Amino acid sequence: MAQFDTLPSADQEFIMKRVAYYNKLDTLSELSGAATSNQDFKIHSKKSTYHLDFYQVAKHFPASSAYHYRFGDKTFVPNEPTFVKSRPINGENYNSVLLKLDSVRHFYTVNDPYDYDKKKSTLVWRGAAHQPHRQNFLAQCHDMAQCNVGATDNKVETTAYRKPFMSIKQQLGHKFIFSIEGNDVATNLKWIMASNSLCFMKQPAYETWFMEGTLTPGHHYVEVSDDFSDLDEKVAYYLTHPEEAQDIIHNANQYITNFYHPQRERLIALLVFEHYLAHTQQYI
Repeated sequence: MAQFDTLPSADQEFIMKRVAYYNKLDTLSELSGAATSNQDFKIHSKKSTYHLDFYQVAKHFPASSAYHYRFGDKTFVPNEPTFVKSRPINGENYNSVLLKLDSVRHFYTVNDPYDYDKKKSTLVWRGAAHQPHRQNFLAQCHDMAQCNVGATDNKVETTAYRKPFMSIKQQLGHKFIFSIEGNDVATNLKWIMASNSLCFMKQPAYETWFMEGTLTPGHHYVEVSDDFSDLDEKVAYYLTHPEEAQDIIHNANQYITNFYHPQRERLIALLVFEHYLAHTQQYI
């Protein structure tokens, strides 16, 4: 972390702003006896990406370091400071300290081979609809003229909305792609925002290392209402306003480049971890 002091002041400010966003702890507290010590943290035999990603950060700190962690899709805030992949955007979420976990699944992008003006003039979505809000999305939007949306799971509840699987490359052939949260965040959001297609979604309720809570509707994505009632209207609008659509796509592309610097991302994660230890009265 000594490299931080050698960086230009603008870079230091950018880094510390992100550190403060991920780790909002601002008071000192002691962890309960149930905390895990670094020397006892084990990468399970399954070698989950959560364990591997966490270990890449934790290994740089003393064996005596202690912490709480919760892996998986988390939609609640723990009672004690805890490292998590995701947290609610609204409310007092300071006990949920974000790290870049399950990165293979959540932080992949693909090269978009299609120019925007060569894409089909439709909105597309494919995915599993295990959750009621995804099933509601399909019920409301399945028959909209400019929408090609469908479930790819085998749940009885989605039988009427089932459509063939589409690869990411096939989805990128459409001007508009819908992003909808699942158990927590939407896994397709990052690759959509890195593409030449326009992202449509509701205002997000959960966030990860991607800082979904900082995304601005109308600037980074097209916001639709919670009941999806304005989706067809929004699709029609951006079909007739291609310049505005491409401006939003450009902004989305610029946003995601913030996460394309491995050394800086690693430094931010280390500082988040260090900040956690300092605010749980573990002086390193």
